[in-house]
Amino acid sequence: MIKYIIAITVMCCALAVAFPLYGQQPKANTLGNLWPKVEENYPGVGVKNSDVEAAKLNERAVKSGMLPQLKAQAQTTYGTYEGSAGAFFPQPGFFNVSGSGSSLNGSNMAANSFGSTTIDWELFSFGRLRKENEAAKALSSKSISEKDAYLLSLKKLLSERYISLLYNEAKLTWTENNVERLNDIRKTTSGLSASGLKPAADSLLASSSYIQSMGENDKWKGYKEAAFIKLLELYAGDTINYIASTYRFSNPERNHLNINNTVDPSHPILNALDKQAQFYAVSGEAQKRASLPSLHLLGGYAYRGTGINSNGTESGSWSDGFNNSTKNFLVGVGVTWNITSLHTNHFKGEELLKEAESEKLLYSQYEQAMRADLTASQAKIFQQSEQLQKTRLGVKQSQDAYNMYLARYKSGLITLSELLQIRTLLEHAENNHIEASREYWMLVAYEAELTADFDYLFNNL
Repeated sequence: MIKYIIAITVMCCALAVAFPLYGQQPKANTLGNLWPKVEENYPGVGVKNSDVEAAKLNERAVKSGMLPQLKAQAQTTYGTYEGSAGAFFPQPGFFNVSGSGSSLNGSNMAANSFGSTTIDWELFSFGRLRKENEAAKALSSKSISEKDAYLLSLKKLLSERYISLLYNEAKLTWTENNVERLNDIRKTTSGLSASGLKPAADSLLASSSYIQSMGENDKWKGYKEAAFIKLLELYAGDTINYIASTYRFSNPERNHLNINNTVDPSHPILNALDKQAQFYAVSGEAQKRASLPSLHLLGGYAYRGTGINSNGTESGSWSDGFNNSTKNFLVGVGVTWNITSLHTNHFKGEELLKEAESEKLLYSQYEQAMRADLTASQAKIFQQSEQLQKTRLGVKQSQDAYNMYLARYKSGLITLSELLQIRTLLEHAENNHIEASREYWMLVAYEAELTADFDYLFNNL
């Protein structure tokens, strides 16, 4: 009974210690778990977001050009008053005076005050403003499509770096297994040589193979660390727990094989080209219509004060410049036509329309190439999956054969050179499976980019 109570107590203590430690373990990631943080923090995404906001602000600025243009000014000046009578609407920095200096009495200098408001509303421009507004909208849509295309390329870059990390981790594990196997052979050979059952040369050969494998292991440690640093550059974190992905890297699911995937015409890359073509087309139309006349509604109101009163007495006092006021207004319509731009704007418009035509042809070229690449990629993925099944079986059979030959070597039934040859075959089988796994996932990443669908890759790696 006492032993039973002690056993229960020890088990409870062990569980009490184990649960906090288990709770502190970092959460295992899939590739998809990394993406939200990359999208949120990577500076390149911020650049594209700023481009989208800038395009939207440009769209609002162009649209505001269709509103009436209202201008106002106010000025007060001090100077001579020679001039001719009349109402005026001067530009800021210019002023006018009324009256003749010969008929005035008083100071030779007078103060003036002036304020005015003018309105200019372009009522009709043969659709130029509408086309400019459409061009701004197309440019805004293009910036959004370019952002989507950038996010797509960033997803692929993240996938490639994650696959590279898993590949280098698999290579590191592969070299560690080779070191462990060769160390076992070295110890066995050393014991057999010491007992006189094997020549001393076998001990040296086993030791040499072991040392070389340690050097290979050091190399892959560096490669793995470099791949990890490159991944963290995108992730902007301190560490990533990718242990669960190491198994999925070498043992992918076969349910991904689907030859029915197609290139969507709204693919971000194609969509960006389409929006670019639209922008050039409407910009060309706007450029052509800029050579046509435009009809304006004009209006204005002006207030003027002067130091010259109605009886011809002129005052040099600054405050009197706000007296003797006059008020004037105007309203009318005007036509503006830059005739010399007819020739120039025609060729500029044609140039933009040719750019639009070029973008449309580029769209067709990209779409055709992407469809061919997707079909080719799907064929490769299918065959690569078949290869993975065979290399996985080859690794298992090579491992079983190696264990049997190792037992025979320890029993003195085969030589060291024969065992090392068997070990080399096992090493090649394991390496072929690692290389096939990397090639498979790289093909899946490329297919995901072509279809703009990373769900399978993000959820299964």
